[in-house]
Amino acid sequence: MTAPLVEVPVRVREAASYDLPLLRGAVGTLTGVAERLPSWRARLEGVARSVDAGDAWAGPAAVSAAAALRELSAAGWAVEGALADSSAAFERLSTEADRAQDLAREALLRLEAATSSTTEVALPLATLEAALDRAAAVAAATEEAGQTLAGVGVRDAFAPADFSGLTRWVPVAAPVCAPPGPAGPPDAVAAWWAALPLTAQLSALQADPAGLGGRDGLPAWARDRANRLLLDEALADPGTDPYTAFTAGVVARRIQAEETAGRHVQLHLLDLAGDRVALGLGDLDTADAVALVVPGIHNTPGDDLGGLVGSARAVAGAAQDAAPAMTLATMVWLGYDSPSGAGQILGRRNAIEGGAALATTLSGLLAGRAAVASPDARTSVLAHSYGTVVVDEAADVPGRLAADAVVLLGSPGMEEDADSLEVPEVYDAASPDDFVVASRWFGRSTASERFDSAGLPVDPDTGHSDYYDPDLPTLAAIGRVVAGVPDPR
Repeated sequence: MTAPLVEVPVRVREAASYDLPLLRGAVGTLTGVAERLPSWRARLEGVARSVDAGDAWAGPAAVSAAAALRELSAAGWAVEGALADSSAAFERLSTEADRAQDLAREALLRLEAATSSTTEVALPLATLEAALDRAAAVAAATEEAGQTLAGVGVRDAFAPADFSGLTRWVPVAAPVCAPPGPAGPPDAVAAWWAALPLTAQLSALQADPAGLGGRDGLPAWARDRANRLLLDEALADPGTDPYTAFTAGVVARRIQAEETAGRHVQLHLLDLAGDRVALGLGDLDTADAVALVVPGIHNTPGDDLGGLVGSARAVAGAAQDAAPAMTLATMVWLGYDSPSGAGQILGRRNAIEGGAALATTLSGLLAGRAAVASPDARTSVLAHSYGTVVVDEAADVPGRLAADAVVLLGSPGMEEDADSLEVPEVYDAASPDDFVVASRWFGRSTASERFDSAGLPVDPDTGHSDYYDPDLPTLAAIGRVVAGVPDPR
């Protein structure tokens, strides 16, 4: 006896004949487009910021071009979000379709076997029901995938024909509010920032410069814009206390001097209350190589910023000599409380706090470049004297230090060996005439075989503060490290 005939739902037959390779190919194409859009928008916004700044183009045409670029950025942001949502929905659709087809084909095979059998065979009703449920899930996923693009004007697989058509769906001229971003970690901050259109980014910086100027994970251009707003506020406020006003004036005059000389400057950190400043020379977001100059004791922004900027410029010059085609950025990093009293100088507390700040600064620089779709830079940390103890503590922070090379200059000693610093390259310069090196106050000498770093050339008469002296051999070697150029010897 053959089993009774069972009417197979049309949806199950359709599921059995899905063209899954075609669907997977379409999903892959859509995903690829969605993944490329953020980097395209980041580059577009870089052009928009440049035009908006008026550095190379000014006048009514430049103002109109900047506005058009911001509108294009806002439209790109809307399309980017819609495509990302649609891509995720199509991924779910592909998964559901794969499961539905397996169940539908199994049900049809078992039903065919049951209806052709001469003996009583149980009908695959449960399998048919499961296949039908999966087919319904496919239909729902299909509807969701289509709806995610409706907000940018896509109807029945037809998109707006041109930009004018798109702008009828996307309010490119309206202000876009930025939701509050995470305080950390830097990767999360960078992802939040990259997901905002330029108009929202600019609005956020204007609304909360104090909250964003020191936010690790934001690109350097954004931190610079926020911190300059804070600097202007401090300079304009008659209630600013005298020491803070003095420091703000020093920072402002240093920026003006550098920019008057034609050099690109980014105010990466301005914490006037904490007497902390980080000033970048060059574009930290796009440079091929980045070097942080970490000073030792008795350094404050008000008293020592100019001298430290001179050292940073000297390093950049030496690196440029080693690799003329490379773009470079250096940063004076006074992002910690440089010790000033005997109790601080002889202890590690300032280094512990500074090490944590340095580690997040490095991670933030890396994440910030990702937010503007820039490739990773070769990153070097150039630490002098007590600054080497700061690096020692930074390496103890959970996670690897986000640097390619560390250069230890005139170090008073390290707790362990070069491997403990967690970077591929560790160099040291330790002059026999340097009394701080001889003290070994904080541990093992960086020049010892047990420490196992690569020694840089020093003049025997190099003093503790002479490692950046352009007339001595150490500076050229530092430049080669920053550029990643092997020592010609």
